[in-house]
Parts: sequence; structure tokens; C-alpha cells
Amino acid sequence: MNRATAKHLIERYFRQLTEGCGNGNCTNEFCASCRDFQPLDNNSAAAKALELFKINAKLCDYYPSIKSSAGGNSEQDSKMNEDTKENFSDVHYLTENNVCTILNFCEEEGDYSALVRVIGRVFSNAEALMRSFRKDEPNATENLDSCKPTDVEKQKEQTSEKMGASSAAALQDDALNDALNTCEIAVDLHAVRRVYDRLLSIDQVEAALVNALIYLTPNVELDLEYLDVYEANPDYLNIFIIVMENGNLHSPEYLEVALPQFCKAMSKLPVTALARLSKLWSMYGLPHIRRMMETFQQLITFTVVSNEYDAENLVNDDETVVAATQCLKIIFYASILAGDVDVEHNEEDEEDSDSDELTLHELLGEERLYKKGPRVDPLEKELAIRTVDSIRPVIPFEDFVNESVNDVVEMDKDFTFFKVNAETKFSFQSCPFILSVITKNQGLYYDNRIRMYSERRLTALYSMVQGQQPNPYLKLKVRRDHIIDDALVRLEMISMENPSDLKKQLFVEFEGEQGVDEGGVSKEFFQLVLEEIFNPDIGMFTYDDETKLFWFNSSSLENEAQYTLIGIVLGLAIYNNCILDVHFPMVVYRKLMGKKGTYLDLSDSHPVLYQSLKGLLEYTGNVKEDMMLTFQISHTDLFGNPVLYDLKEEGDQIPVTKENRQEFVDLYVDYILNTSVERQFKAFKKGFLMVTNESPLKYLFRPEEVELLICGSRKLDFEALEKTTEYDGGYSKDSQIIKDFWETIHSFGEEQKRLFLQFTTGTDRAPVGGLGKLKMIIAKNGSDTDRLPTSHTCFNALLLPEYSTKEKLRERLLKAITYAKGFGML
Repeated sequence: MNRATAKHLIERYFRQLTEGCGNGNCTNEFCASCRDFQPLDNNSAAAKALELFKINAKLCDYYPSIKSSAGGNSEQDSKMNEDTKENFSDVHYLTENNVCTILNFCEEEGDYSALVRVIGRVFSNAEALMRSFRKDEPNATENLDSCKPTDVEKQKEQTSEKMGASSAAALQDDALNDALNTCEIAVDLHAVRRVYDRLLSIDQVEAALVNALIYLTPNVELDLEYLDVYEANPDYLNIFIIVMENGNLHSPEYLEVALPQFCKAMSKLPVTALARLSKLWSMYGLPHIRRMMETFQQLITFTVVSNEYDAENLVNDDETVVAATQCLKIIFYASILAGDVDVEHNEEDEEDSDSDELTLHELLGEERLYKKGPRVDPLEKELAIRTVDSIRPVIPFEDFVNESVNDVVEMDKDFTFFKVNAETKFSFQSCPFILSVITKNQGLYYDNRIRMYSERRLTALYSMVQGQQPNPYLKLKVRRDHIIDDALVRLEMISMENPSDLKKQLFVEFEGEQGVDEGGVSKEFFQLVLEEIFNPDIGMFTYDDETKLFWFNSSSLENEAQYTLIGIVLGLAIYNNCILDVHFPMVVYRKLMGKKGTYLDLSDSHPVLYQSLKGLLEYTGNVKEDMMLTFQISHTDLFGNPVLYDLKEEGDQIPVTKENRQEFVDLYVDYILNTSVERQFKAFKKGFLMVTNESPLKYLFRPEEVELLICGSRKLDFEALEKTTEYDGGYSKDSQIIKDFWETIHSFGEEQKRLFLQFTTGTDRAPVGGLGKLKMIIAKNGSDTDRLPTSHTCFNALLLPEYSTKEKLRERLLKAITYAKGFGML
């Protein structure tokens, strides 16, 4: 506990001992308001306060006296008491009934001071707010008509609207009541919302709510952090449920102080309470979930743009941003729970391949940073839901990304907090939903580089001990004509003898060719391996001409090692920050992240089959007689021969009917996407995990983002590339040849643009974030000549002679990019 917090707590104990809590029925023996309390002088009270602080004694909630409440003056109060005998001092918590009574009284008097005092008293007191708007209150729903506007026309409009939307409203009410019962929440939410609708239209009440929240939340925060109030009374959660129904929390009056303090208090709730909130809010419906999401997002953005951050003053240290992000996480999971989810159909986890032998790290007496188990978010674990389980959240994932945070977060520092100081420092990677794929990729880059450095350093130390030549890189020496065999043999040996070598930086050398691999040779290696392995003549994968996607060939004659090699290649591409020209359906990445293929995945992987099965499910006629299907299916093998497969035992004897067609579809899909390719995919996944098993990849990225990491973006924005390109050797953006060059590039067709990218960077895909993230260099390579342009793909550098005409530039450039093949082609 820091000094300021301790001081605040001791002061609260002192006030309690000297002034009391204001509750005439208080039973706390350490409170001056208790009838049995013996008065203390200030010195004795100070000493006693310190003693109570040390033993973490009970603290009372504060009951402000009516006289000192905001919103009225003593003369008016006295007059009102005399005239009406109504001061509502006996209202210690709120119901819809007593709010309506007070509101009607204030409207008749034309003075809202009594309502302001009651609202201020209850909303600033945790105990009072916790007891308010309970469903079990006997008079909670009485006198409802008195809380409605008296205007006749408004009543007619409301009646008309209610008649039109009565069914939908009834369904929503039922769902909400079910949610409250499921989460064991005693708050009458409908009453809370009706009360807020009336109160928020009154300016004086709005001000009282803001001030009450400012007073309430620091005490709630301390109670949650040091007194375990939620564990003692789970109804403490009612406070947060009621406050979050305030539809004006995003307004400027709250953003400065009240909402930041409220978020800090909410972030102190234990995981079980956060899970209850998430489950409850998931039943609210899209408008309410979105309103809460936008409230927290607005606070984060407002705070970030109002401050300046740098390497010394990190956004990670901003308590408001951190607390609001943690609150946003509750909404993130609520959005997932409220949408379409699939918590079943999970791939079996790979068995732990760790042996009992000491690792190189342990032999050298070093704790291995990356040997920790897979990271799991505590809230995710409590809810038993994962991001990858989400088929379609009610709020798109992209809406949770906060660009202002992404602009200021220092990912090198954030990565350190994520990996090393997770217990003491907040990392935004613990809430990856708020980060863009570009920012997360930067964090992954740091993770990969530090792992490479760690393996290199330990290899050097071990080599010194053994007196051997150090081998700090993952070296692959391959022949172009036998690239698969050479790569397969070498990687297979490494994976068996020392799998940790796969974590080293890749260094490729083509036999008989000169060239230092600064990234460009590796790019070409990946390209050549993929071209050969995905060649239809080999038969490892099938190709769909309509979708232009590859799928595992269930009847392939290739051994599992070939598929393991492809998995290793994909893992190495991510690990070494290379982009591959791979064309897999999304279900492959979902399976890599731990999910099985389901009916919905067929739409992009097997669209023809998907339409057929969809037609079967929607067929209104006699399925058995018209379709004449059984639980035996057939497909063709590698040589075009039909293969029969029983989805159930003796499937050829079981007809498909209207009653069992869903089972037939589920079994059919499971066979096509899982069972039939189980051998091939397991080997493929094994190779992928050899490289990525200790990486935060699975924790940080969703399947569609993993595809983006591997394949890059398919959108080629050459306008963005032009803006970020740098020039060298005497060229500038104003040079005539540079102007001619970009006019030429922009005039190219899609295929020619891809050829240019391939020629210059080694890949025809844009990196994560688009071509604007690609740092291309155009350097002058002599005066006018007949020589072709050349490139250094390692550095994304184009060496361009200063051609005399635009026509010559176009002709020379097209010839270079069309016929380029092999590294270092001149």
C-alpha cells in the first residue's frame, strides 16, 4: 500500500472515531455514532485510528446529514418542514416508489432541493446504494403512474409506441429477468432505468449524481482493495450495476473526475464479480452494451489526448487509462457472450513434449523466461469462454481497438511488462482487444527477437564450454533443384536433435550462389518451398478453382514429415517476419488456434458442399423420399476413384430424414474438415507449434489476424507506398524520373503491380498494416543506360538508372519484373 492510500484510510478511521458515520442505528463499536461508543479526545482518537488501520478494522459508510447536503439552504429547508412536514430524512435507500413520491412533491413545490439531498445522500453511500432498487422490496413498483409525465399527448404517444413494440419489449424484459436470476442479482433494472429517465432531465439532480459519485468511489475502491467487502457481501455488486445504468456517464461532467474514479473502483472487483457483471451485461441487448463500451472508450481517448506520453511518462502508468481498459475488458467478454459462440468443437491440445532431461538453459543455471505455461486471462478462465470461441460478437472486434492508445503505447516497454513484470506493471498486451494487429505484431516482433538473442547467447556460452565452433543461426544450405528434400532433411534433423534451434534466426544459403542473407534469401527460400509443395502434381493439397484456396488432400501419399515441414515453414515465416503467398481457408487458422472445423467454416473452404448441405437443412419436402440419402458418403481419392465412408456404423442402412438431417450434416462436416485430414493436419500443426509453442501468438491474435501475419494484406495501396518511400543516391521525390516512375507504377494492372512488389521486396503481399508500413528505398544507379533496374530484396531497395525517357523507363522496368527469377539477378 502506498503512503497516500494509508494516510487516507487512517483519516477515515479518525473521522469515524471523532465524528461518527451519521447513522443513528450504527452498531460498529469503533464508530462515534454507535450508542455504546465512549467518546475520545483527538490524541486518543489518532492513536486508536492507527491501531485500527493496522488490524484492518471495519469502516462504516458515511451518512451525510441533511443540513450539510448540497442543493438547498437552511431557511428554505426550515420553511418547507414547517409547511409540509416533509423532509424525507427517513429515506435511507431508494425505490422507484419513494423516488416518484419525492419527485412529485418537488414538482408541486417547484423546488428540487429535497430530491437533490436524498439523491446525494444515497448515491454517496455504498451501503444505501447497495440496498436501493431491490426486486424484493414490497413497495418497489407501487405508484408507478405518478412517475410518468402528465402531458396527455406524451401519454398517447407512449401508449402507441408500447402497443407497437410490446412483443419485443416483453422478450427483452424476460431475457433481462433471466439474466438477473442467473447471476443472482437482486436489482430491479427496469425500475432503475425508469428512474434515471426522469432524474437525468433535471440539471440539479445531474450535478448531485456527479458529486455523489466523486465522494462514493474512493471509499468503494479502498473497501474493495483492503476490506474484502465483496466476499463478505456479494450484493456489493449492485452499486456498479446501478451506476452503470446512468446514460450520461460519457458526458464531460463525469469524464474529468467521477468516471475515472469509478473505473478505478470497478477494476478492484475480484474476478468472480467481474464475471458476474460480464454475464449480466451480455443479456442487456446491443444498445446498452454498445453504450457502455463507448463510455469506457471515450474516457480512454479523452485521457490520452489530454496528456502527453513519452519513454519516461508511459501511458501504462496512467491509472485512468489502465482502469478504463480493464473495465472495457468486461464489456469485451459481454459482447462475445451475447453473440454467437462455439465453446465445443475444440481440437485436443498437443501433448507436452518436454522431456525430463535438463535443458541448455537449466544446465547454465538460468531460469527460462519462455518456459512458462500458456498465458490465460483470469476473466476468460472464470467465464469459460475464449476469444477464439466467438463466431460473431454483437460488437465487432474492430470497435474495441482504441487508436489513441495504439499511437502512444511504447511496445518495447509494454513487452517487458507483459513478459517480466506482469504482477507489478500493467501491459496492454494483457488486454489485446484494445490493440491493433499492427501494434500486436510489433510486440510479437520484440518477443521473437529476444528469443533469438537468448538462443544465440546460450549457444555461444555452451560452445565455449564444449570448445566447439558456435552456431548462432538456424542455417539451411539448400540446392535449388532439391529444395524440398534438403530443407526437409535438415529441419527434420534439427527438430529431433535440438528443437530449440528452430528459435534461432533463420539464415538460408543456396548452394553455389553468393549472397548474404539479410532477409531477401529467406524470402526466396520460402517462396520456392511453397511453389513446390503446393504444386498440384505432388498431391499434398487440393486446389479449388472457384475459391482459389488449397485444402489438405485426405488421400495424399506423402508422409507426415512433409506436412510437418509446411507447418515449420509457416511458423518460421511468422518468427522471422516474412510474408508467404499461402492460400488457405480461414478454418485452417481456426484449427491452428485450437478449434475444430464446423458447418459455418464450409462456406469458404468448400462452398459447393456448403450450399448442398444448406439446401438439405432448409428443404421443406419429404427428405427421405426425395433426397434418398444415407449416412454413407462417397468422395474421390488422389486417382479419381470413389471412396465410401460410413458416418455412423452401418451408415448405408440408415436413411437421412427430416428428423436426423442435422446430425447427418454435423457428421459430414466433421469428416470433411476434421476426421478425413486428421493425420495430415496433426503433422502440420505439430510443425507449426515447434516454432510458435512458447510464443504469445495464440494469446494475442485471433485466427484472421494470424492469417494476416502469415500472408500479409491482399490490398495493395500504392498511394500509401509512394508517401513512405525514401530516396538515395541523388534522387528525391521531385526528380523527374521519380515522377515518371510513380506515374508508370500507378498505370500498371494488378498483376504487374504484384510482379513489381515481388521483384523489389521478395513477396507480392503487403505487410501487416498495408504498403504504408513497407520502407522502400529507390536509389540512383547511374545515368541513362540500357541496363535493367535491379533490387536488393533484403532491404526493399530498388536500384534505378536515370533513364532518359518515360517510355524507356516503362519498357526496362516491365522487362525486369517480368523475367526476374533467382536472387541477385542483373
